[in-house]
Amino acid sequence: MKILVTGGAGFIGSNLVRFIIKKTEQIVVNVDKLTYAGNLISLEDIEDNSKYTFEEADICDFDRIKNIFEKHSPDAIMHLAAESHVDRSIDGPSEFINTNIVGTYNMLQVSYNYYRKLESEKKKKFRFLHISTDEVFGSLGKEGFFNEETPYNPRSPYSASKASSDHLVRAWYHTFGLPTLITNCSNNYGPYQFPEKLIPVVILHAINRKQIPVYGKGDNIRDWLYVEDHVRAMLKVLEFGKIGETYNIGGKNEKTNLEIIHTICNILDRISPLTKAEKYSSLITFVQDRPGHDMRYAIDPGKIERDLGFSPEYSLEKGIEYTVKWYLSNQNWCNAVIKNKYNLERLGTL
Repeated sequence: MKILVTGGAGFIGSNLVRFIIKKTEQIVVNVDKLTYAGNLISLEDIEDNSKYTFEEADICDFDRIKNIFEKHSPDAIMHLAAESHVDRSIDGPSEFINTNIVGTYNMLQVSYNYYRKLESEKKKKFRFLHISTDEVFGSLGKEGFFNEETPYNPRSPYSASKASSDHLVRAWYHTFGLPTLITNCSNNYGPYQFPEKLIPVVILHAINRKQIPVYGKGDNIRDWLYVEDHVRAMLKVLEFGKIGETYNIGGKNEKTNLEIIHTICNILDRISPLTKAEKYSSLITFVQDRPGHDMRYAIDPGKIERDLGFSPEYSLEKGIEYTVKWYLSNQNWCNAVIKNKYNLERLGTL
């Protein structure tokens, strides 16, 4: 099978592409615009693999995407390309509207035009998997979980753009018969995450002896999912998911942001201590909260567990320790991907 992956040079995408190339027999065509968050450095270890091809392209360029389909004749699409950082969506919503909505439309329409011309056997196997987020559901109170029937209630430009893209995918299934699938996942973490999200920000601030920023009181709750577990779940949905269905992917790891930060500090105290008297937690600094900051996300992953037999392999403790060690060992990667792009500064303030 030849899988066309959009956004394959980003955080989740590069982990997905690497996993497919190293652990399956599938062929990958990686389509990526190489924005600030996408970097081929993340894929240097597989760039010469005969099963891997890279195409630099913007999913907003309809004709370019059409030509890539004609050139490679994919058997499946895994659509991850997206602008994904809430803070950046507050500073500049337009890129999120263009990429996440217009870009997804282009992917759907090119896929549909391509799908209609496939011979019957290839048509039966073709799939379009759209990767989305739990943020489309809005914010939870102290109790309850998001499931596949939860009404959409996005609160940020980012989540609104992803909600729009989800609705487009469903429309192309119901109206045109394109064989689509959707996954909505909880907060991912792990190696190769661009250093603007919470966990890499905390790690890099800590090891550089900079103040660790905590939004508000740090009591916002997220459900954390190790990226390799997410990769395995996506591939499970692609192979075995029911056409037209949505699957929520969660890690069953609800923690406040402050708990995550203290966990990282404690790991660093143990494996890379400052001094006997100084702890990394002394760097924690509370800052003004993000505008419209959702209080709690939590996913009920019962459907994917029951229907597809998926469950995460990584505990939060194991996953975070592995992630901390990876960033400590790969500071050259961090420096390369943020050079002239990002300096760990605060984004998304009004």
